[in-house]
Amino acid sequence: MKLISWNVNGLRACVKKGFLEYFKEMNADIFCVQETKLQEGQINLELEGYYQYWNYALKKGYSGTAVFTKEKPLKVFYDFEEATYEPEGRILTLEFEKFYLVNMYTPNSQRDLARLGFRLEWEEKVRKYLNQLSKQKPVILCGDLNVAHEEIDLKNSKSNKGNSGFTEEERGMMSKLLETGFVDSYRHLYPEKAEMYTWWSYMSQVRERNIGWRIDYFIVSKDIISNIKDAEIHAQVYGSDHCPIYLDIAL
Repeated sequence: MKLISWNVNGLRACVKKGFLEYFKEMNADIFCVQETKLQEGQINLELEGYYQYWNYALKKGYSGTAVFTKEKPLKVFYDFEEATYEPEGRILTLEFEKFYLVNMYTPNSQRDLARLGFRLEWEEKVRKYLNQLSKQKPVILCGDLNVAHEEIDLKNSKSNKGNSGFTEEERGMMSKLLETGFVDSYRHLYPEKAEMYTWWSYMSQVRERNIGWRIDYFIVSKDIISNIKDAEIHAQVYGSDHCPIYLDIAL
């Protein structure tokens, strides 16, 4: 089973920069996107053979997630609780026969860390939610999790310590999640592979010089770790300030 996750930083803009070509080329079983930045009716994607599920933010042109899947899920949740909607459209859960898929766009703490408190509350909810789901069946979490977990996961770790996305609090929350029975699929396969990033600033020459951060993940339940065939970072794919990530897993 092939899965893709991509923060498209505005899906309408990304479509103009090759999104559909990449989508068709990959022919993924499940394709997850974050930061769609649109409302219902603002785009018409004709994705033959795929069911489409969207979680729009109440605020226009902000946040949002979507999942395109070949297999119809048993259930779809738009929040941490059934029959409610997360107002920023940051989470989509699809229940399949053998696993749960959770597509997530984690809140950014902001440059001045003004939203760090909200972010940490979110992390607590996420950990409890994923552990609750994993008691029923394995979980695959994917998306822009807005944290570089270890120093190997960003170019300039020393100068970024304490900055949004690399605070001790945010990194600690990721560690806490992994300690409860989850695995970072890419680091599991490639524990020492450096300079592999998924986000780059739009500042001049930053991406060309590969001054980036790895903040997009496929996190899976430990009990399906042996099912992972491969995990990739498609840094050659443009269209957003993030690149797509790929997981091949047998389920």
